[in-house]
Amino acid sequence: MLDEIACHEGVALSDGERSFTYRELAMAVEEISVQLRTSGAQTIGIAMDNSPLWGVLDLAILNARLVCVPLPGFFSPAQLFHVIQDAGIDTILTDRPGFFRELLGNGVGLVIDRRHLFGNYAEIRCPTASSKAPAGTAKITYTSGTTGNPKGVCLDTLSMEKVAQSLLEASCAGRGDRYLSVLPLATLLENIGALYVSLLAGATCYLLPLGQVGLDGAAKLDSAKMARAFEQFRASCAILTPQLLQALVALDKPLPDLRFLAVGGAPVSRRLLEMAVELGFPVFEGYGLSECASVVSLNTKDNRKIGSVGKPLSHVSLKFAEDGEVLVKGELMLGYCGMDIMNRNGYWPTGDTGYLDGEGFLHLTGRKKNIFITSFGRNVAPEWVERELTVHPAILQAAVFGEGKPWNVAVIVPRDPALVEDAVRQANETLPDYARIGKWLVSDTPFLPENGQLTTNGRLKRDAIWPLYRERIEALYEGEHCEVL
Repeated sequence: MLDEIACHEGVALSDGERSFTYRELAMAVEEISVQLRTSGAQTIGIAMDNSPLWGVLDLAILNARLVCVPLPGFFSPAQLFHVIQDAGIDTILTDRPGFFRELLGNGVGLVIDRRHLFGNYAEIRCPTASSKAPAGTAKITYTSGTTGNPKGVCLDTLSMEKVAQSLLEASCAGRGDRYLSVLPLATLLENIGALYVSLLAGATCYLLPLGQVGLDGAAKLDSAKMARAFEQFRASCAILTPQLLQALVALDKPLPDLRFLAVGGAPVSRRLLEMAVELGFPVFEGYGLSECASVVSLNTKDNRKIGSVGKPLSHVSLKFAEDGEVLVKGELMLGYCGMDIMNRNGYWPTGDTGYLDGEGFLHLTGRKKNIFITSFGRNVAPEWVERELTVHPAILQAAVFGEGKPWNVAVIVPRDPALVEDAVRQANETLPDYARIGKWLVSDTPFLPENGQLTTNGRLKRDAIWPLYRERIEALYEGEHCEVL
């Protein structure tokens, strides 16, 4: 990738105060690559806020043919400790050395303070670690999944580059683009879709600390600050989660410089996409998963159908199991950390159900294991109902249950409790009778990665949420009768 980056001219990375050219970037990557190779490091964790330095270090590790492990800032200390041990990280590059000294205790070896044109960082050695990645691994990206400890997805350089190239073609990215990085670079989607694609295109990528684009931790958002960042940098491209898109739509503020706003990471409500289009937002929903090196399908300017997650990218082929599960063949992971290399010539079972329509667009219907059957024998994908609930600005999050019951219950995290009743009523008007919400209750806390109720890519951990609310939900069914709102 470095050879392709080095041939571009102009500004590559910026933090809003200082810009770095492609020439400066290529020189920095080469310089730090040599430094890392001579240090004896093998498996290197990056633990820092979004910045041009994050991008430089990531590229330097790949260029040195070492293993890069992004360490998400939204992981709990226990999750981070697990990742360090599981991946066999021997070196951590961080802007939080005090935190990791405390976390690792006696496991910390040499600590070196590094000063560089792109920023300052500490290099922490963990000398007792040993790598557990399959041969050929260039990056281990951790996904918390729905239960248990985070799992390390091991990817090679070629797979990531092929996905980035497919996204480059699908989005028609070019040198005139200005990418605004809004999601943490430690997430694979942002790492590949924002950083790698923009650099391959010869565009400028703005890598600001997350607080400057309105994000604070895993769930706090200042939507006005985010909109101001879009305006200040005249962003033409960005990647958003559904929740971030909803926040922008709620502002009802045009962003005329945008030309490609990708939306993914979790299911998106059709109504939310339609509202965004009405406001003039160029929204394009996509779909992917870490095991397939990120994006699998994407709507584009020339091929867009709201309600679908687009057509498969050029490197992907799909088929479907008898139960509707989506099976993907393309750039697959080498395996999970600590496991043998998988058969990469086969199809990966995604756990998502869906279908291709007559025009070749992929439609998702839900998570295979989440579908429940009502007492009337109707199948309900809870994600579908939750999308319709959370499109209303009064509802931040919702978890829907109804296995074996005549009507469904929602556990709701409200933005405006006074308007939730009306929001549920509006959602029910868009749903068939068997999918509607009969009763609802207010959650004790938001669903967050920190409390184990949300994965790092925004999926609900239903197995963790259900026990907390089981008694109250079952109490709502006492007497059975309910007039659906």
